[in-house]
Amino acid sequence: MLVIFLMAWPFAFLATFDIPEKGTMPLLGWKRKLSYSALTFFGHVLYFVMGFRVKVKGKVASPKEAPILAAAPHSSFFDGIVSIAAGLPSIVSRQENLSSLFLGRFLSSLQPVVVSRVDPDSRKNTITEITRRATSGGLWPQILIFPEGTCTNRSCLITFKQGAFIPGVSVQPVLIRYPNKLDTVTWTWQGYSFTEALVLTLSQLVTKVEVEFLPVHVPTEEEKKDPILFANRVRSKMASALGVPVTDHTYEDCRLMISAGRLTLPMEAGLVEFTKISKKLNLKWDNIREQLDQFAAIANASKGGRIGIEEFANYLKLPVSDVLHELFALFDRNGDGSIDFREYVIGLSVLCNPANTEQTIQMAFQLFDIDEDGIITEDEFALIIRSSLGLPDLDISDLFKEIDADKTNKLSYEEFKDFALKHPEYAKLFTTYLELQRSQLFTETEFEPVPTPKMPVSEKTSVPRNKVCPQTTEDDHSSVSDKKED
Repeated sequence: MLVIFLMAWPFAFLATFDIPEKGTMPLLGWKRKLSYSALTFFGHVLYFVMGFRVKVKGKVASPKEAPILAAAPHSSFFDGIVSIAAGLPSIVSRQENLSSLFLGRFLSSLQPVVVSRVDPDSRKNTITEITRRATSGGLWPQILIFPEGTCTNRSCLITFKQGAFIPGVSVQPVLIRYPNKLDTVTWTWQGYSFTEALVLTLSQLVTKVEVEFLPVHVPTEEEKKDPILFANRVRSKMASALGVPVTDHTYEDCRLMISAGRLTLPMEAGLVEFTKISKKLNLKWDNIREQLDQFAAIANASKGGRIGIEEFANYLKLPVSDVLHELFALFDRNGDGSIDFREYVIGLSVLCNPANTEQTIQMAFQLFDIDEDGIITEDEFALIIRSSLGLPDLDISDLFKEIDADKTNKLSYEEFKDFALKHPEYAKLFTTYLELQRSQLFTETEFEPVPTPKMPVSEKTSVPRNKVCPQTTEDDHSSVSDKKED
């Protein structure tokens, strides 16, 4: 392998010597023909001595017919075999990879589309460059893209990223198979390390590889306008040819899996179908990553990385009650008696976060502040919590101490608000109690008979109420329709 690299290096040097600024002009003429022919030959020899036996099906389309090659499933660093079989198309590579004195020269000879981690506009610039090359009419080499964006175990096709489909040009799907009894090539988040996969694969006498070039997919006008539709249809065609299902998991799910592992959760706890959830619930990566920390704080006490009713109650510092069971059931979407991370994210977004608004927090604070002095004492707090849960003997001292950040035995609005924003799970309890209070007030107003007063209205005894449930007066009874509208 080393000898082959040394023999191929002069041709890589020829391809990159005395050329204009990187990426501005394609390599043309005799340099391109000579260097590409030699590098393709040495690439075939290299994989042969490594033990790979490559079987190619179908025909590679010309750059004019299909400017972009979309290869899947992506499962190993050995997938570079596709580049050799396709005649050395351009690839997408990180800027730091090109700085390597030896391998950087080989990567540069492929005229890669360069991605920079330090450039905030890198994604936009990469898409622009791919589009520029793909619409050059065959002037540039084809671009080989692995649209999954990460390595999988080939059991399914995950969501394709849109980079290969935004230009709206014809795409040739390329399938990769490793039909071996012993799988040593798969390099995923769990399994062999890079070194282990390399050594084990090189230890095999023969490693079979199949590269199949499917017919070119020419996008419709609808697909040109919608890269997601374009990507999904190409993925469906490839999945059908491979005989595997498709899923809505993405590279971001892999990142969540790694984060879950670091939080001592099972790695599969991070699988939430990120793209689907983020789109439907309008969530960003940082939101879901922060919620994973919250979930881990609750679920670490249980086995299997799921939240049971006991862990849920302990986290909220509340006893298991009928009210808590009802709240738990709202999170437990499949009714299996536990909450996984996906259900937790959906529950917070659909049930709690919409209720956790500034107005709701203000109303909840007013509800607890019975004497309307701008602070909440432990007695006031206990009275409302016990009423909302229907548990007159409930000890809420631990929960009160957690909210009381400055340890003054009194809760200010800022303390109350800060706790509510950090613990949106309580929002549903607050709003439920508010709804019950309002419902009770409306019921009293609408259905209780109003006796003929035997004393002046001004002398009538009133029912003590706070700002959330104000005092009922004679005027209240005369405006039932207004209350219904409110």
